[in-house]
Amino acid sequence: MPGVAPGIGLHLNPNRETWIMEQIFSELTVWHWLALGLVLFGIELMTGTFDLMMLAIAAWVAGAFAYFGPDAYATWQGQLVVFGLAAFALVLAGRTLFSGLRGKVDEHPTLNRRMAGLVGQHGQATADFSGGSGQIKVGDSVWGAEAAAGEIIHEGDQIVVEGARMTKAIVRKA
Repeated sequence: MPGVAPGIGLHLNPNRETWIMEQIFSELTVWHWLALGLVLFGIELMTGTFDLMMLAIAAWVAGAFAYFGPDAYATWQGQLVVFGLAAFALVLAGRTLFSGLRGKVDEHPTLNRRMAGLVGQHGQATADFSGGSGQIKVGDSVWGAEAAAGEIIHEGDQIVVEGARMTKAIVRKA
């Protein structure tokens, strides 16, 4: 009989690539769900969001359903329904019930606020302050500054940055 593999009884498609894809995806097996779960879990290890871990667990639940579930319901459509329901429930639980397990990623308090990062730093006045304003050098950077509470600061005085106002440091003598 043409188109039938001898001794196997499989109907061969003349287009071999199509036949292979049909064999792989004609039904979902436990191995598909296990592989999907492992891939999602591997990506989760790199991202650390917990969402992909919940999807990986949902894939493993669908795999367990494919293996243990009744044949009438364990079709690929039934497996996708189980995966969808498990994914929805687990992601919802992960976002609400387990939200305390997620580590909050706090940015550094002075990130993108360079003037705030100067507070508490010691430096030197690079010129006499006139009208309460002048320049200071902290580390290897020169900054605009205002003297705190009417302090008189001269060139070469050691200073401490007490605060920041817009783009100027508020300083006092050290």
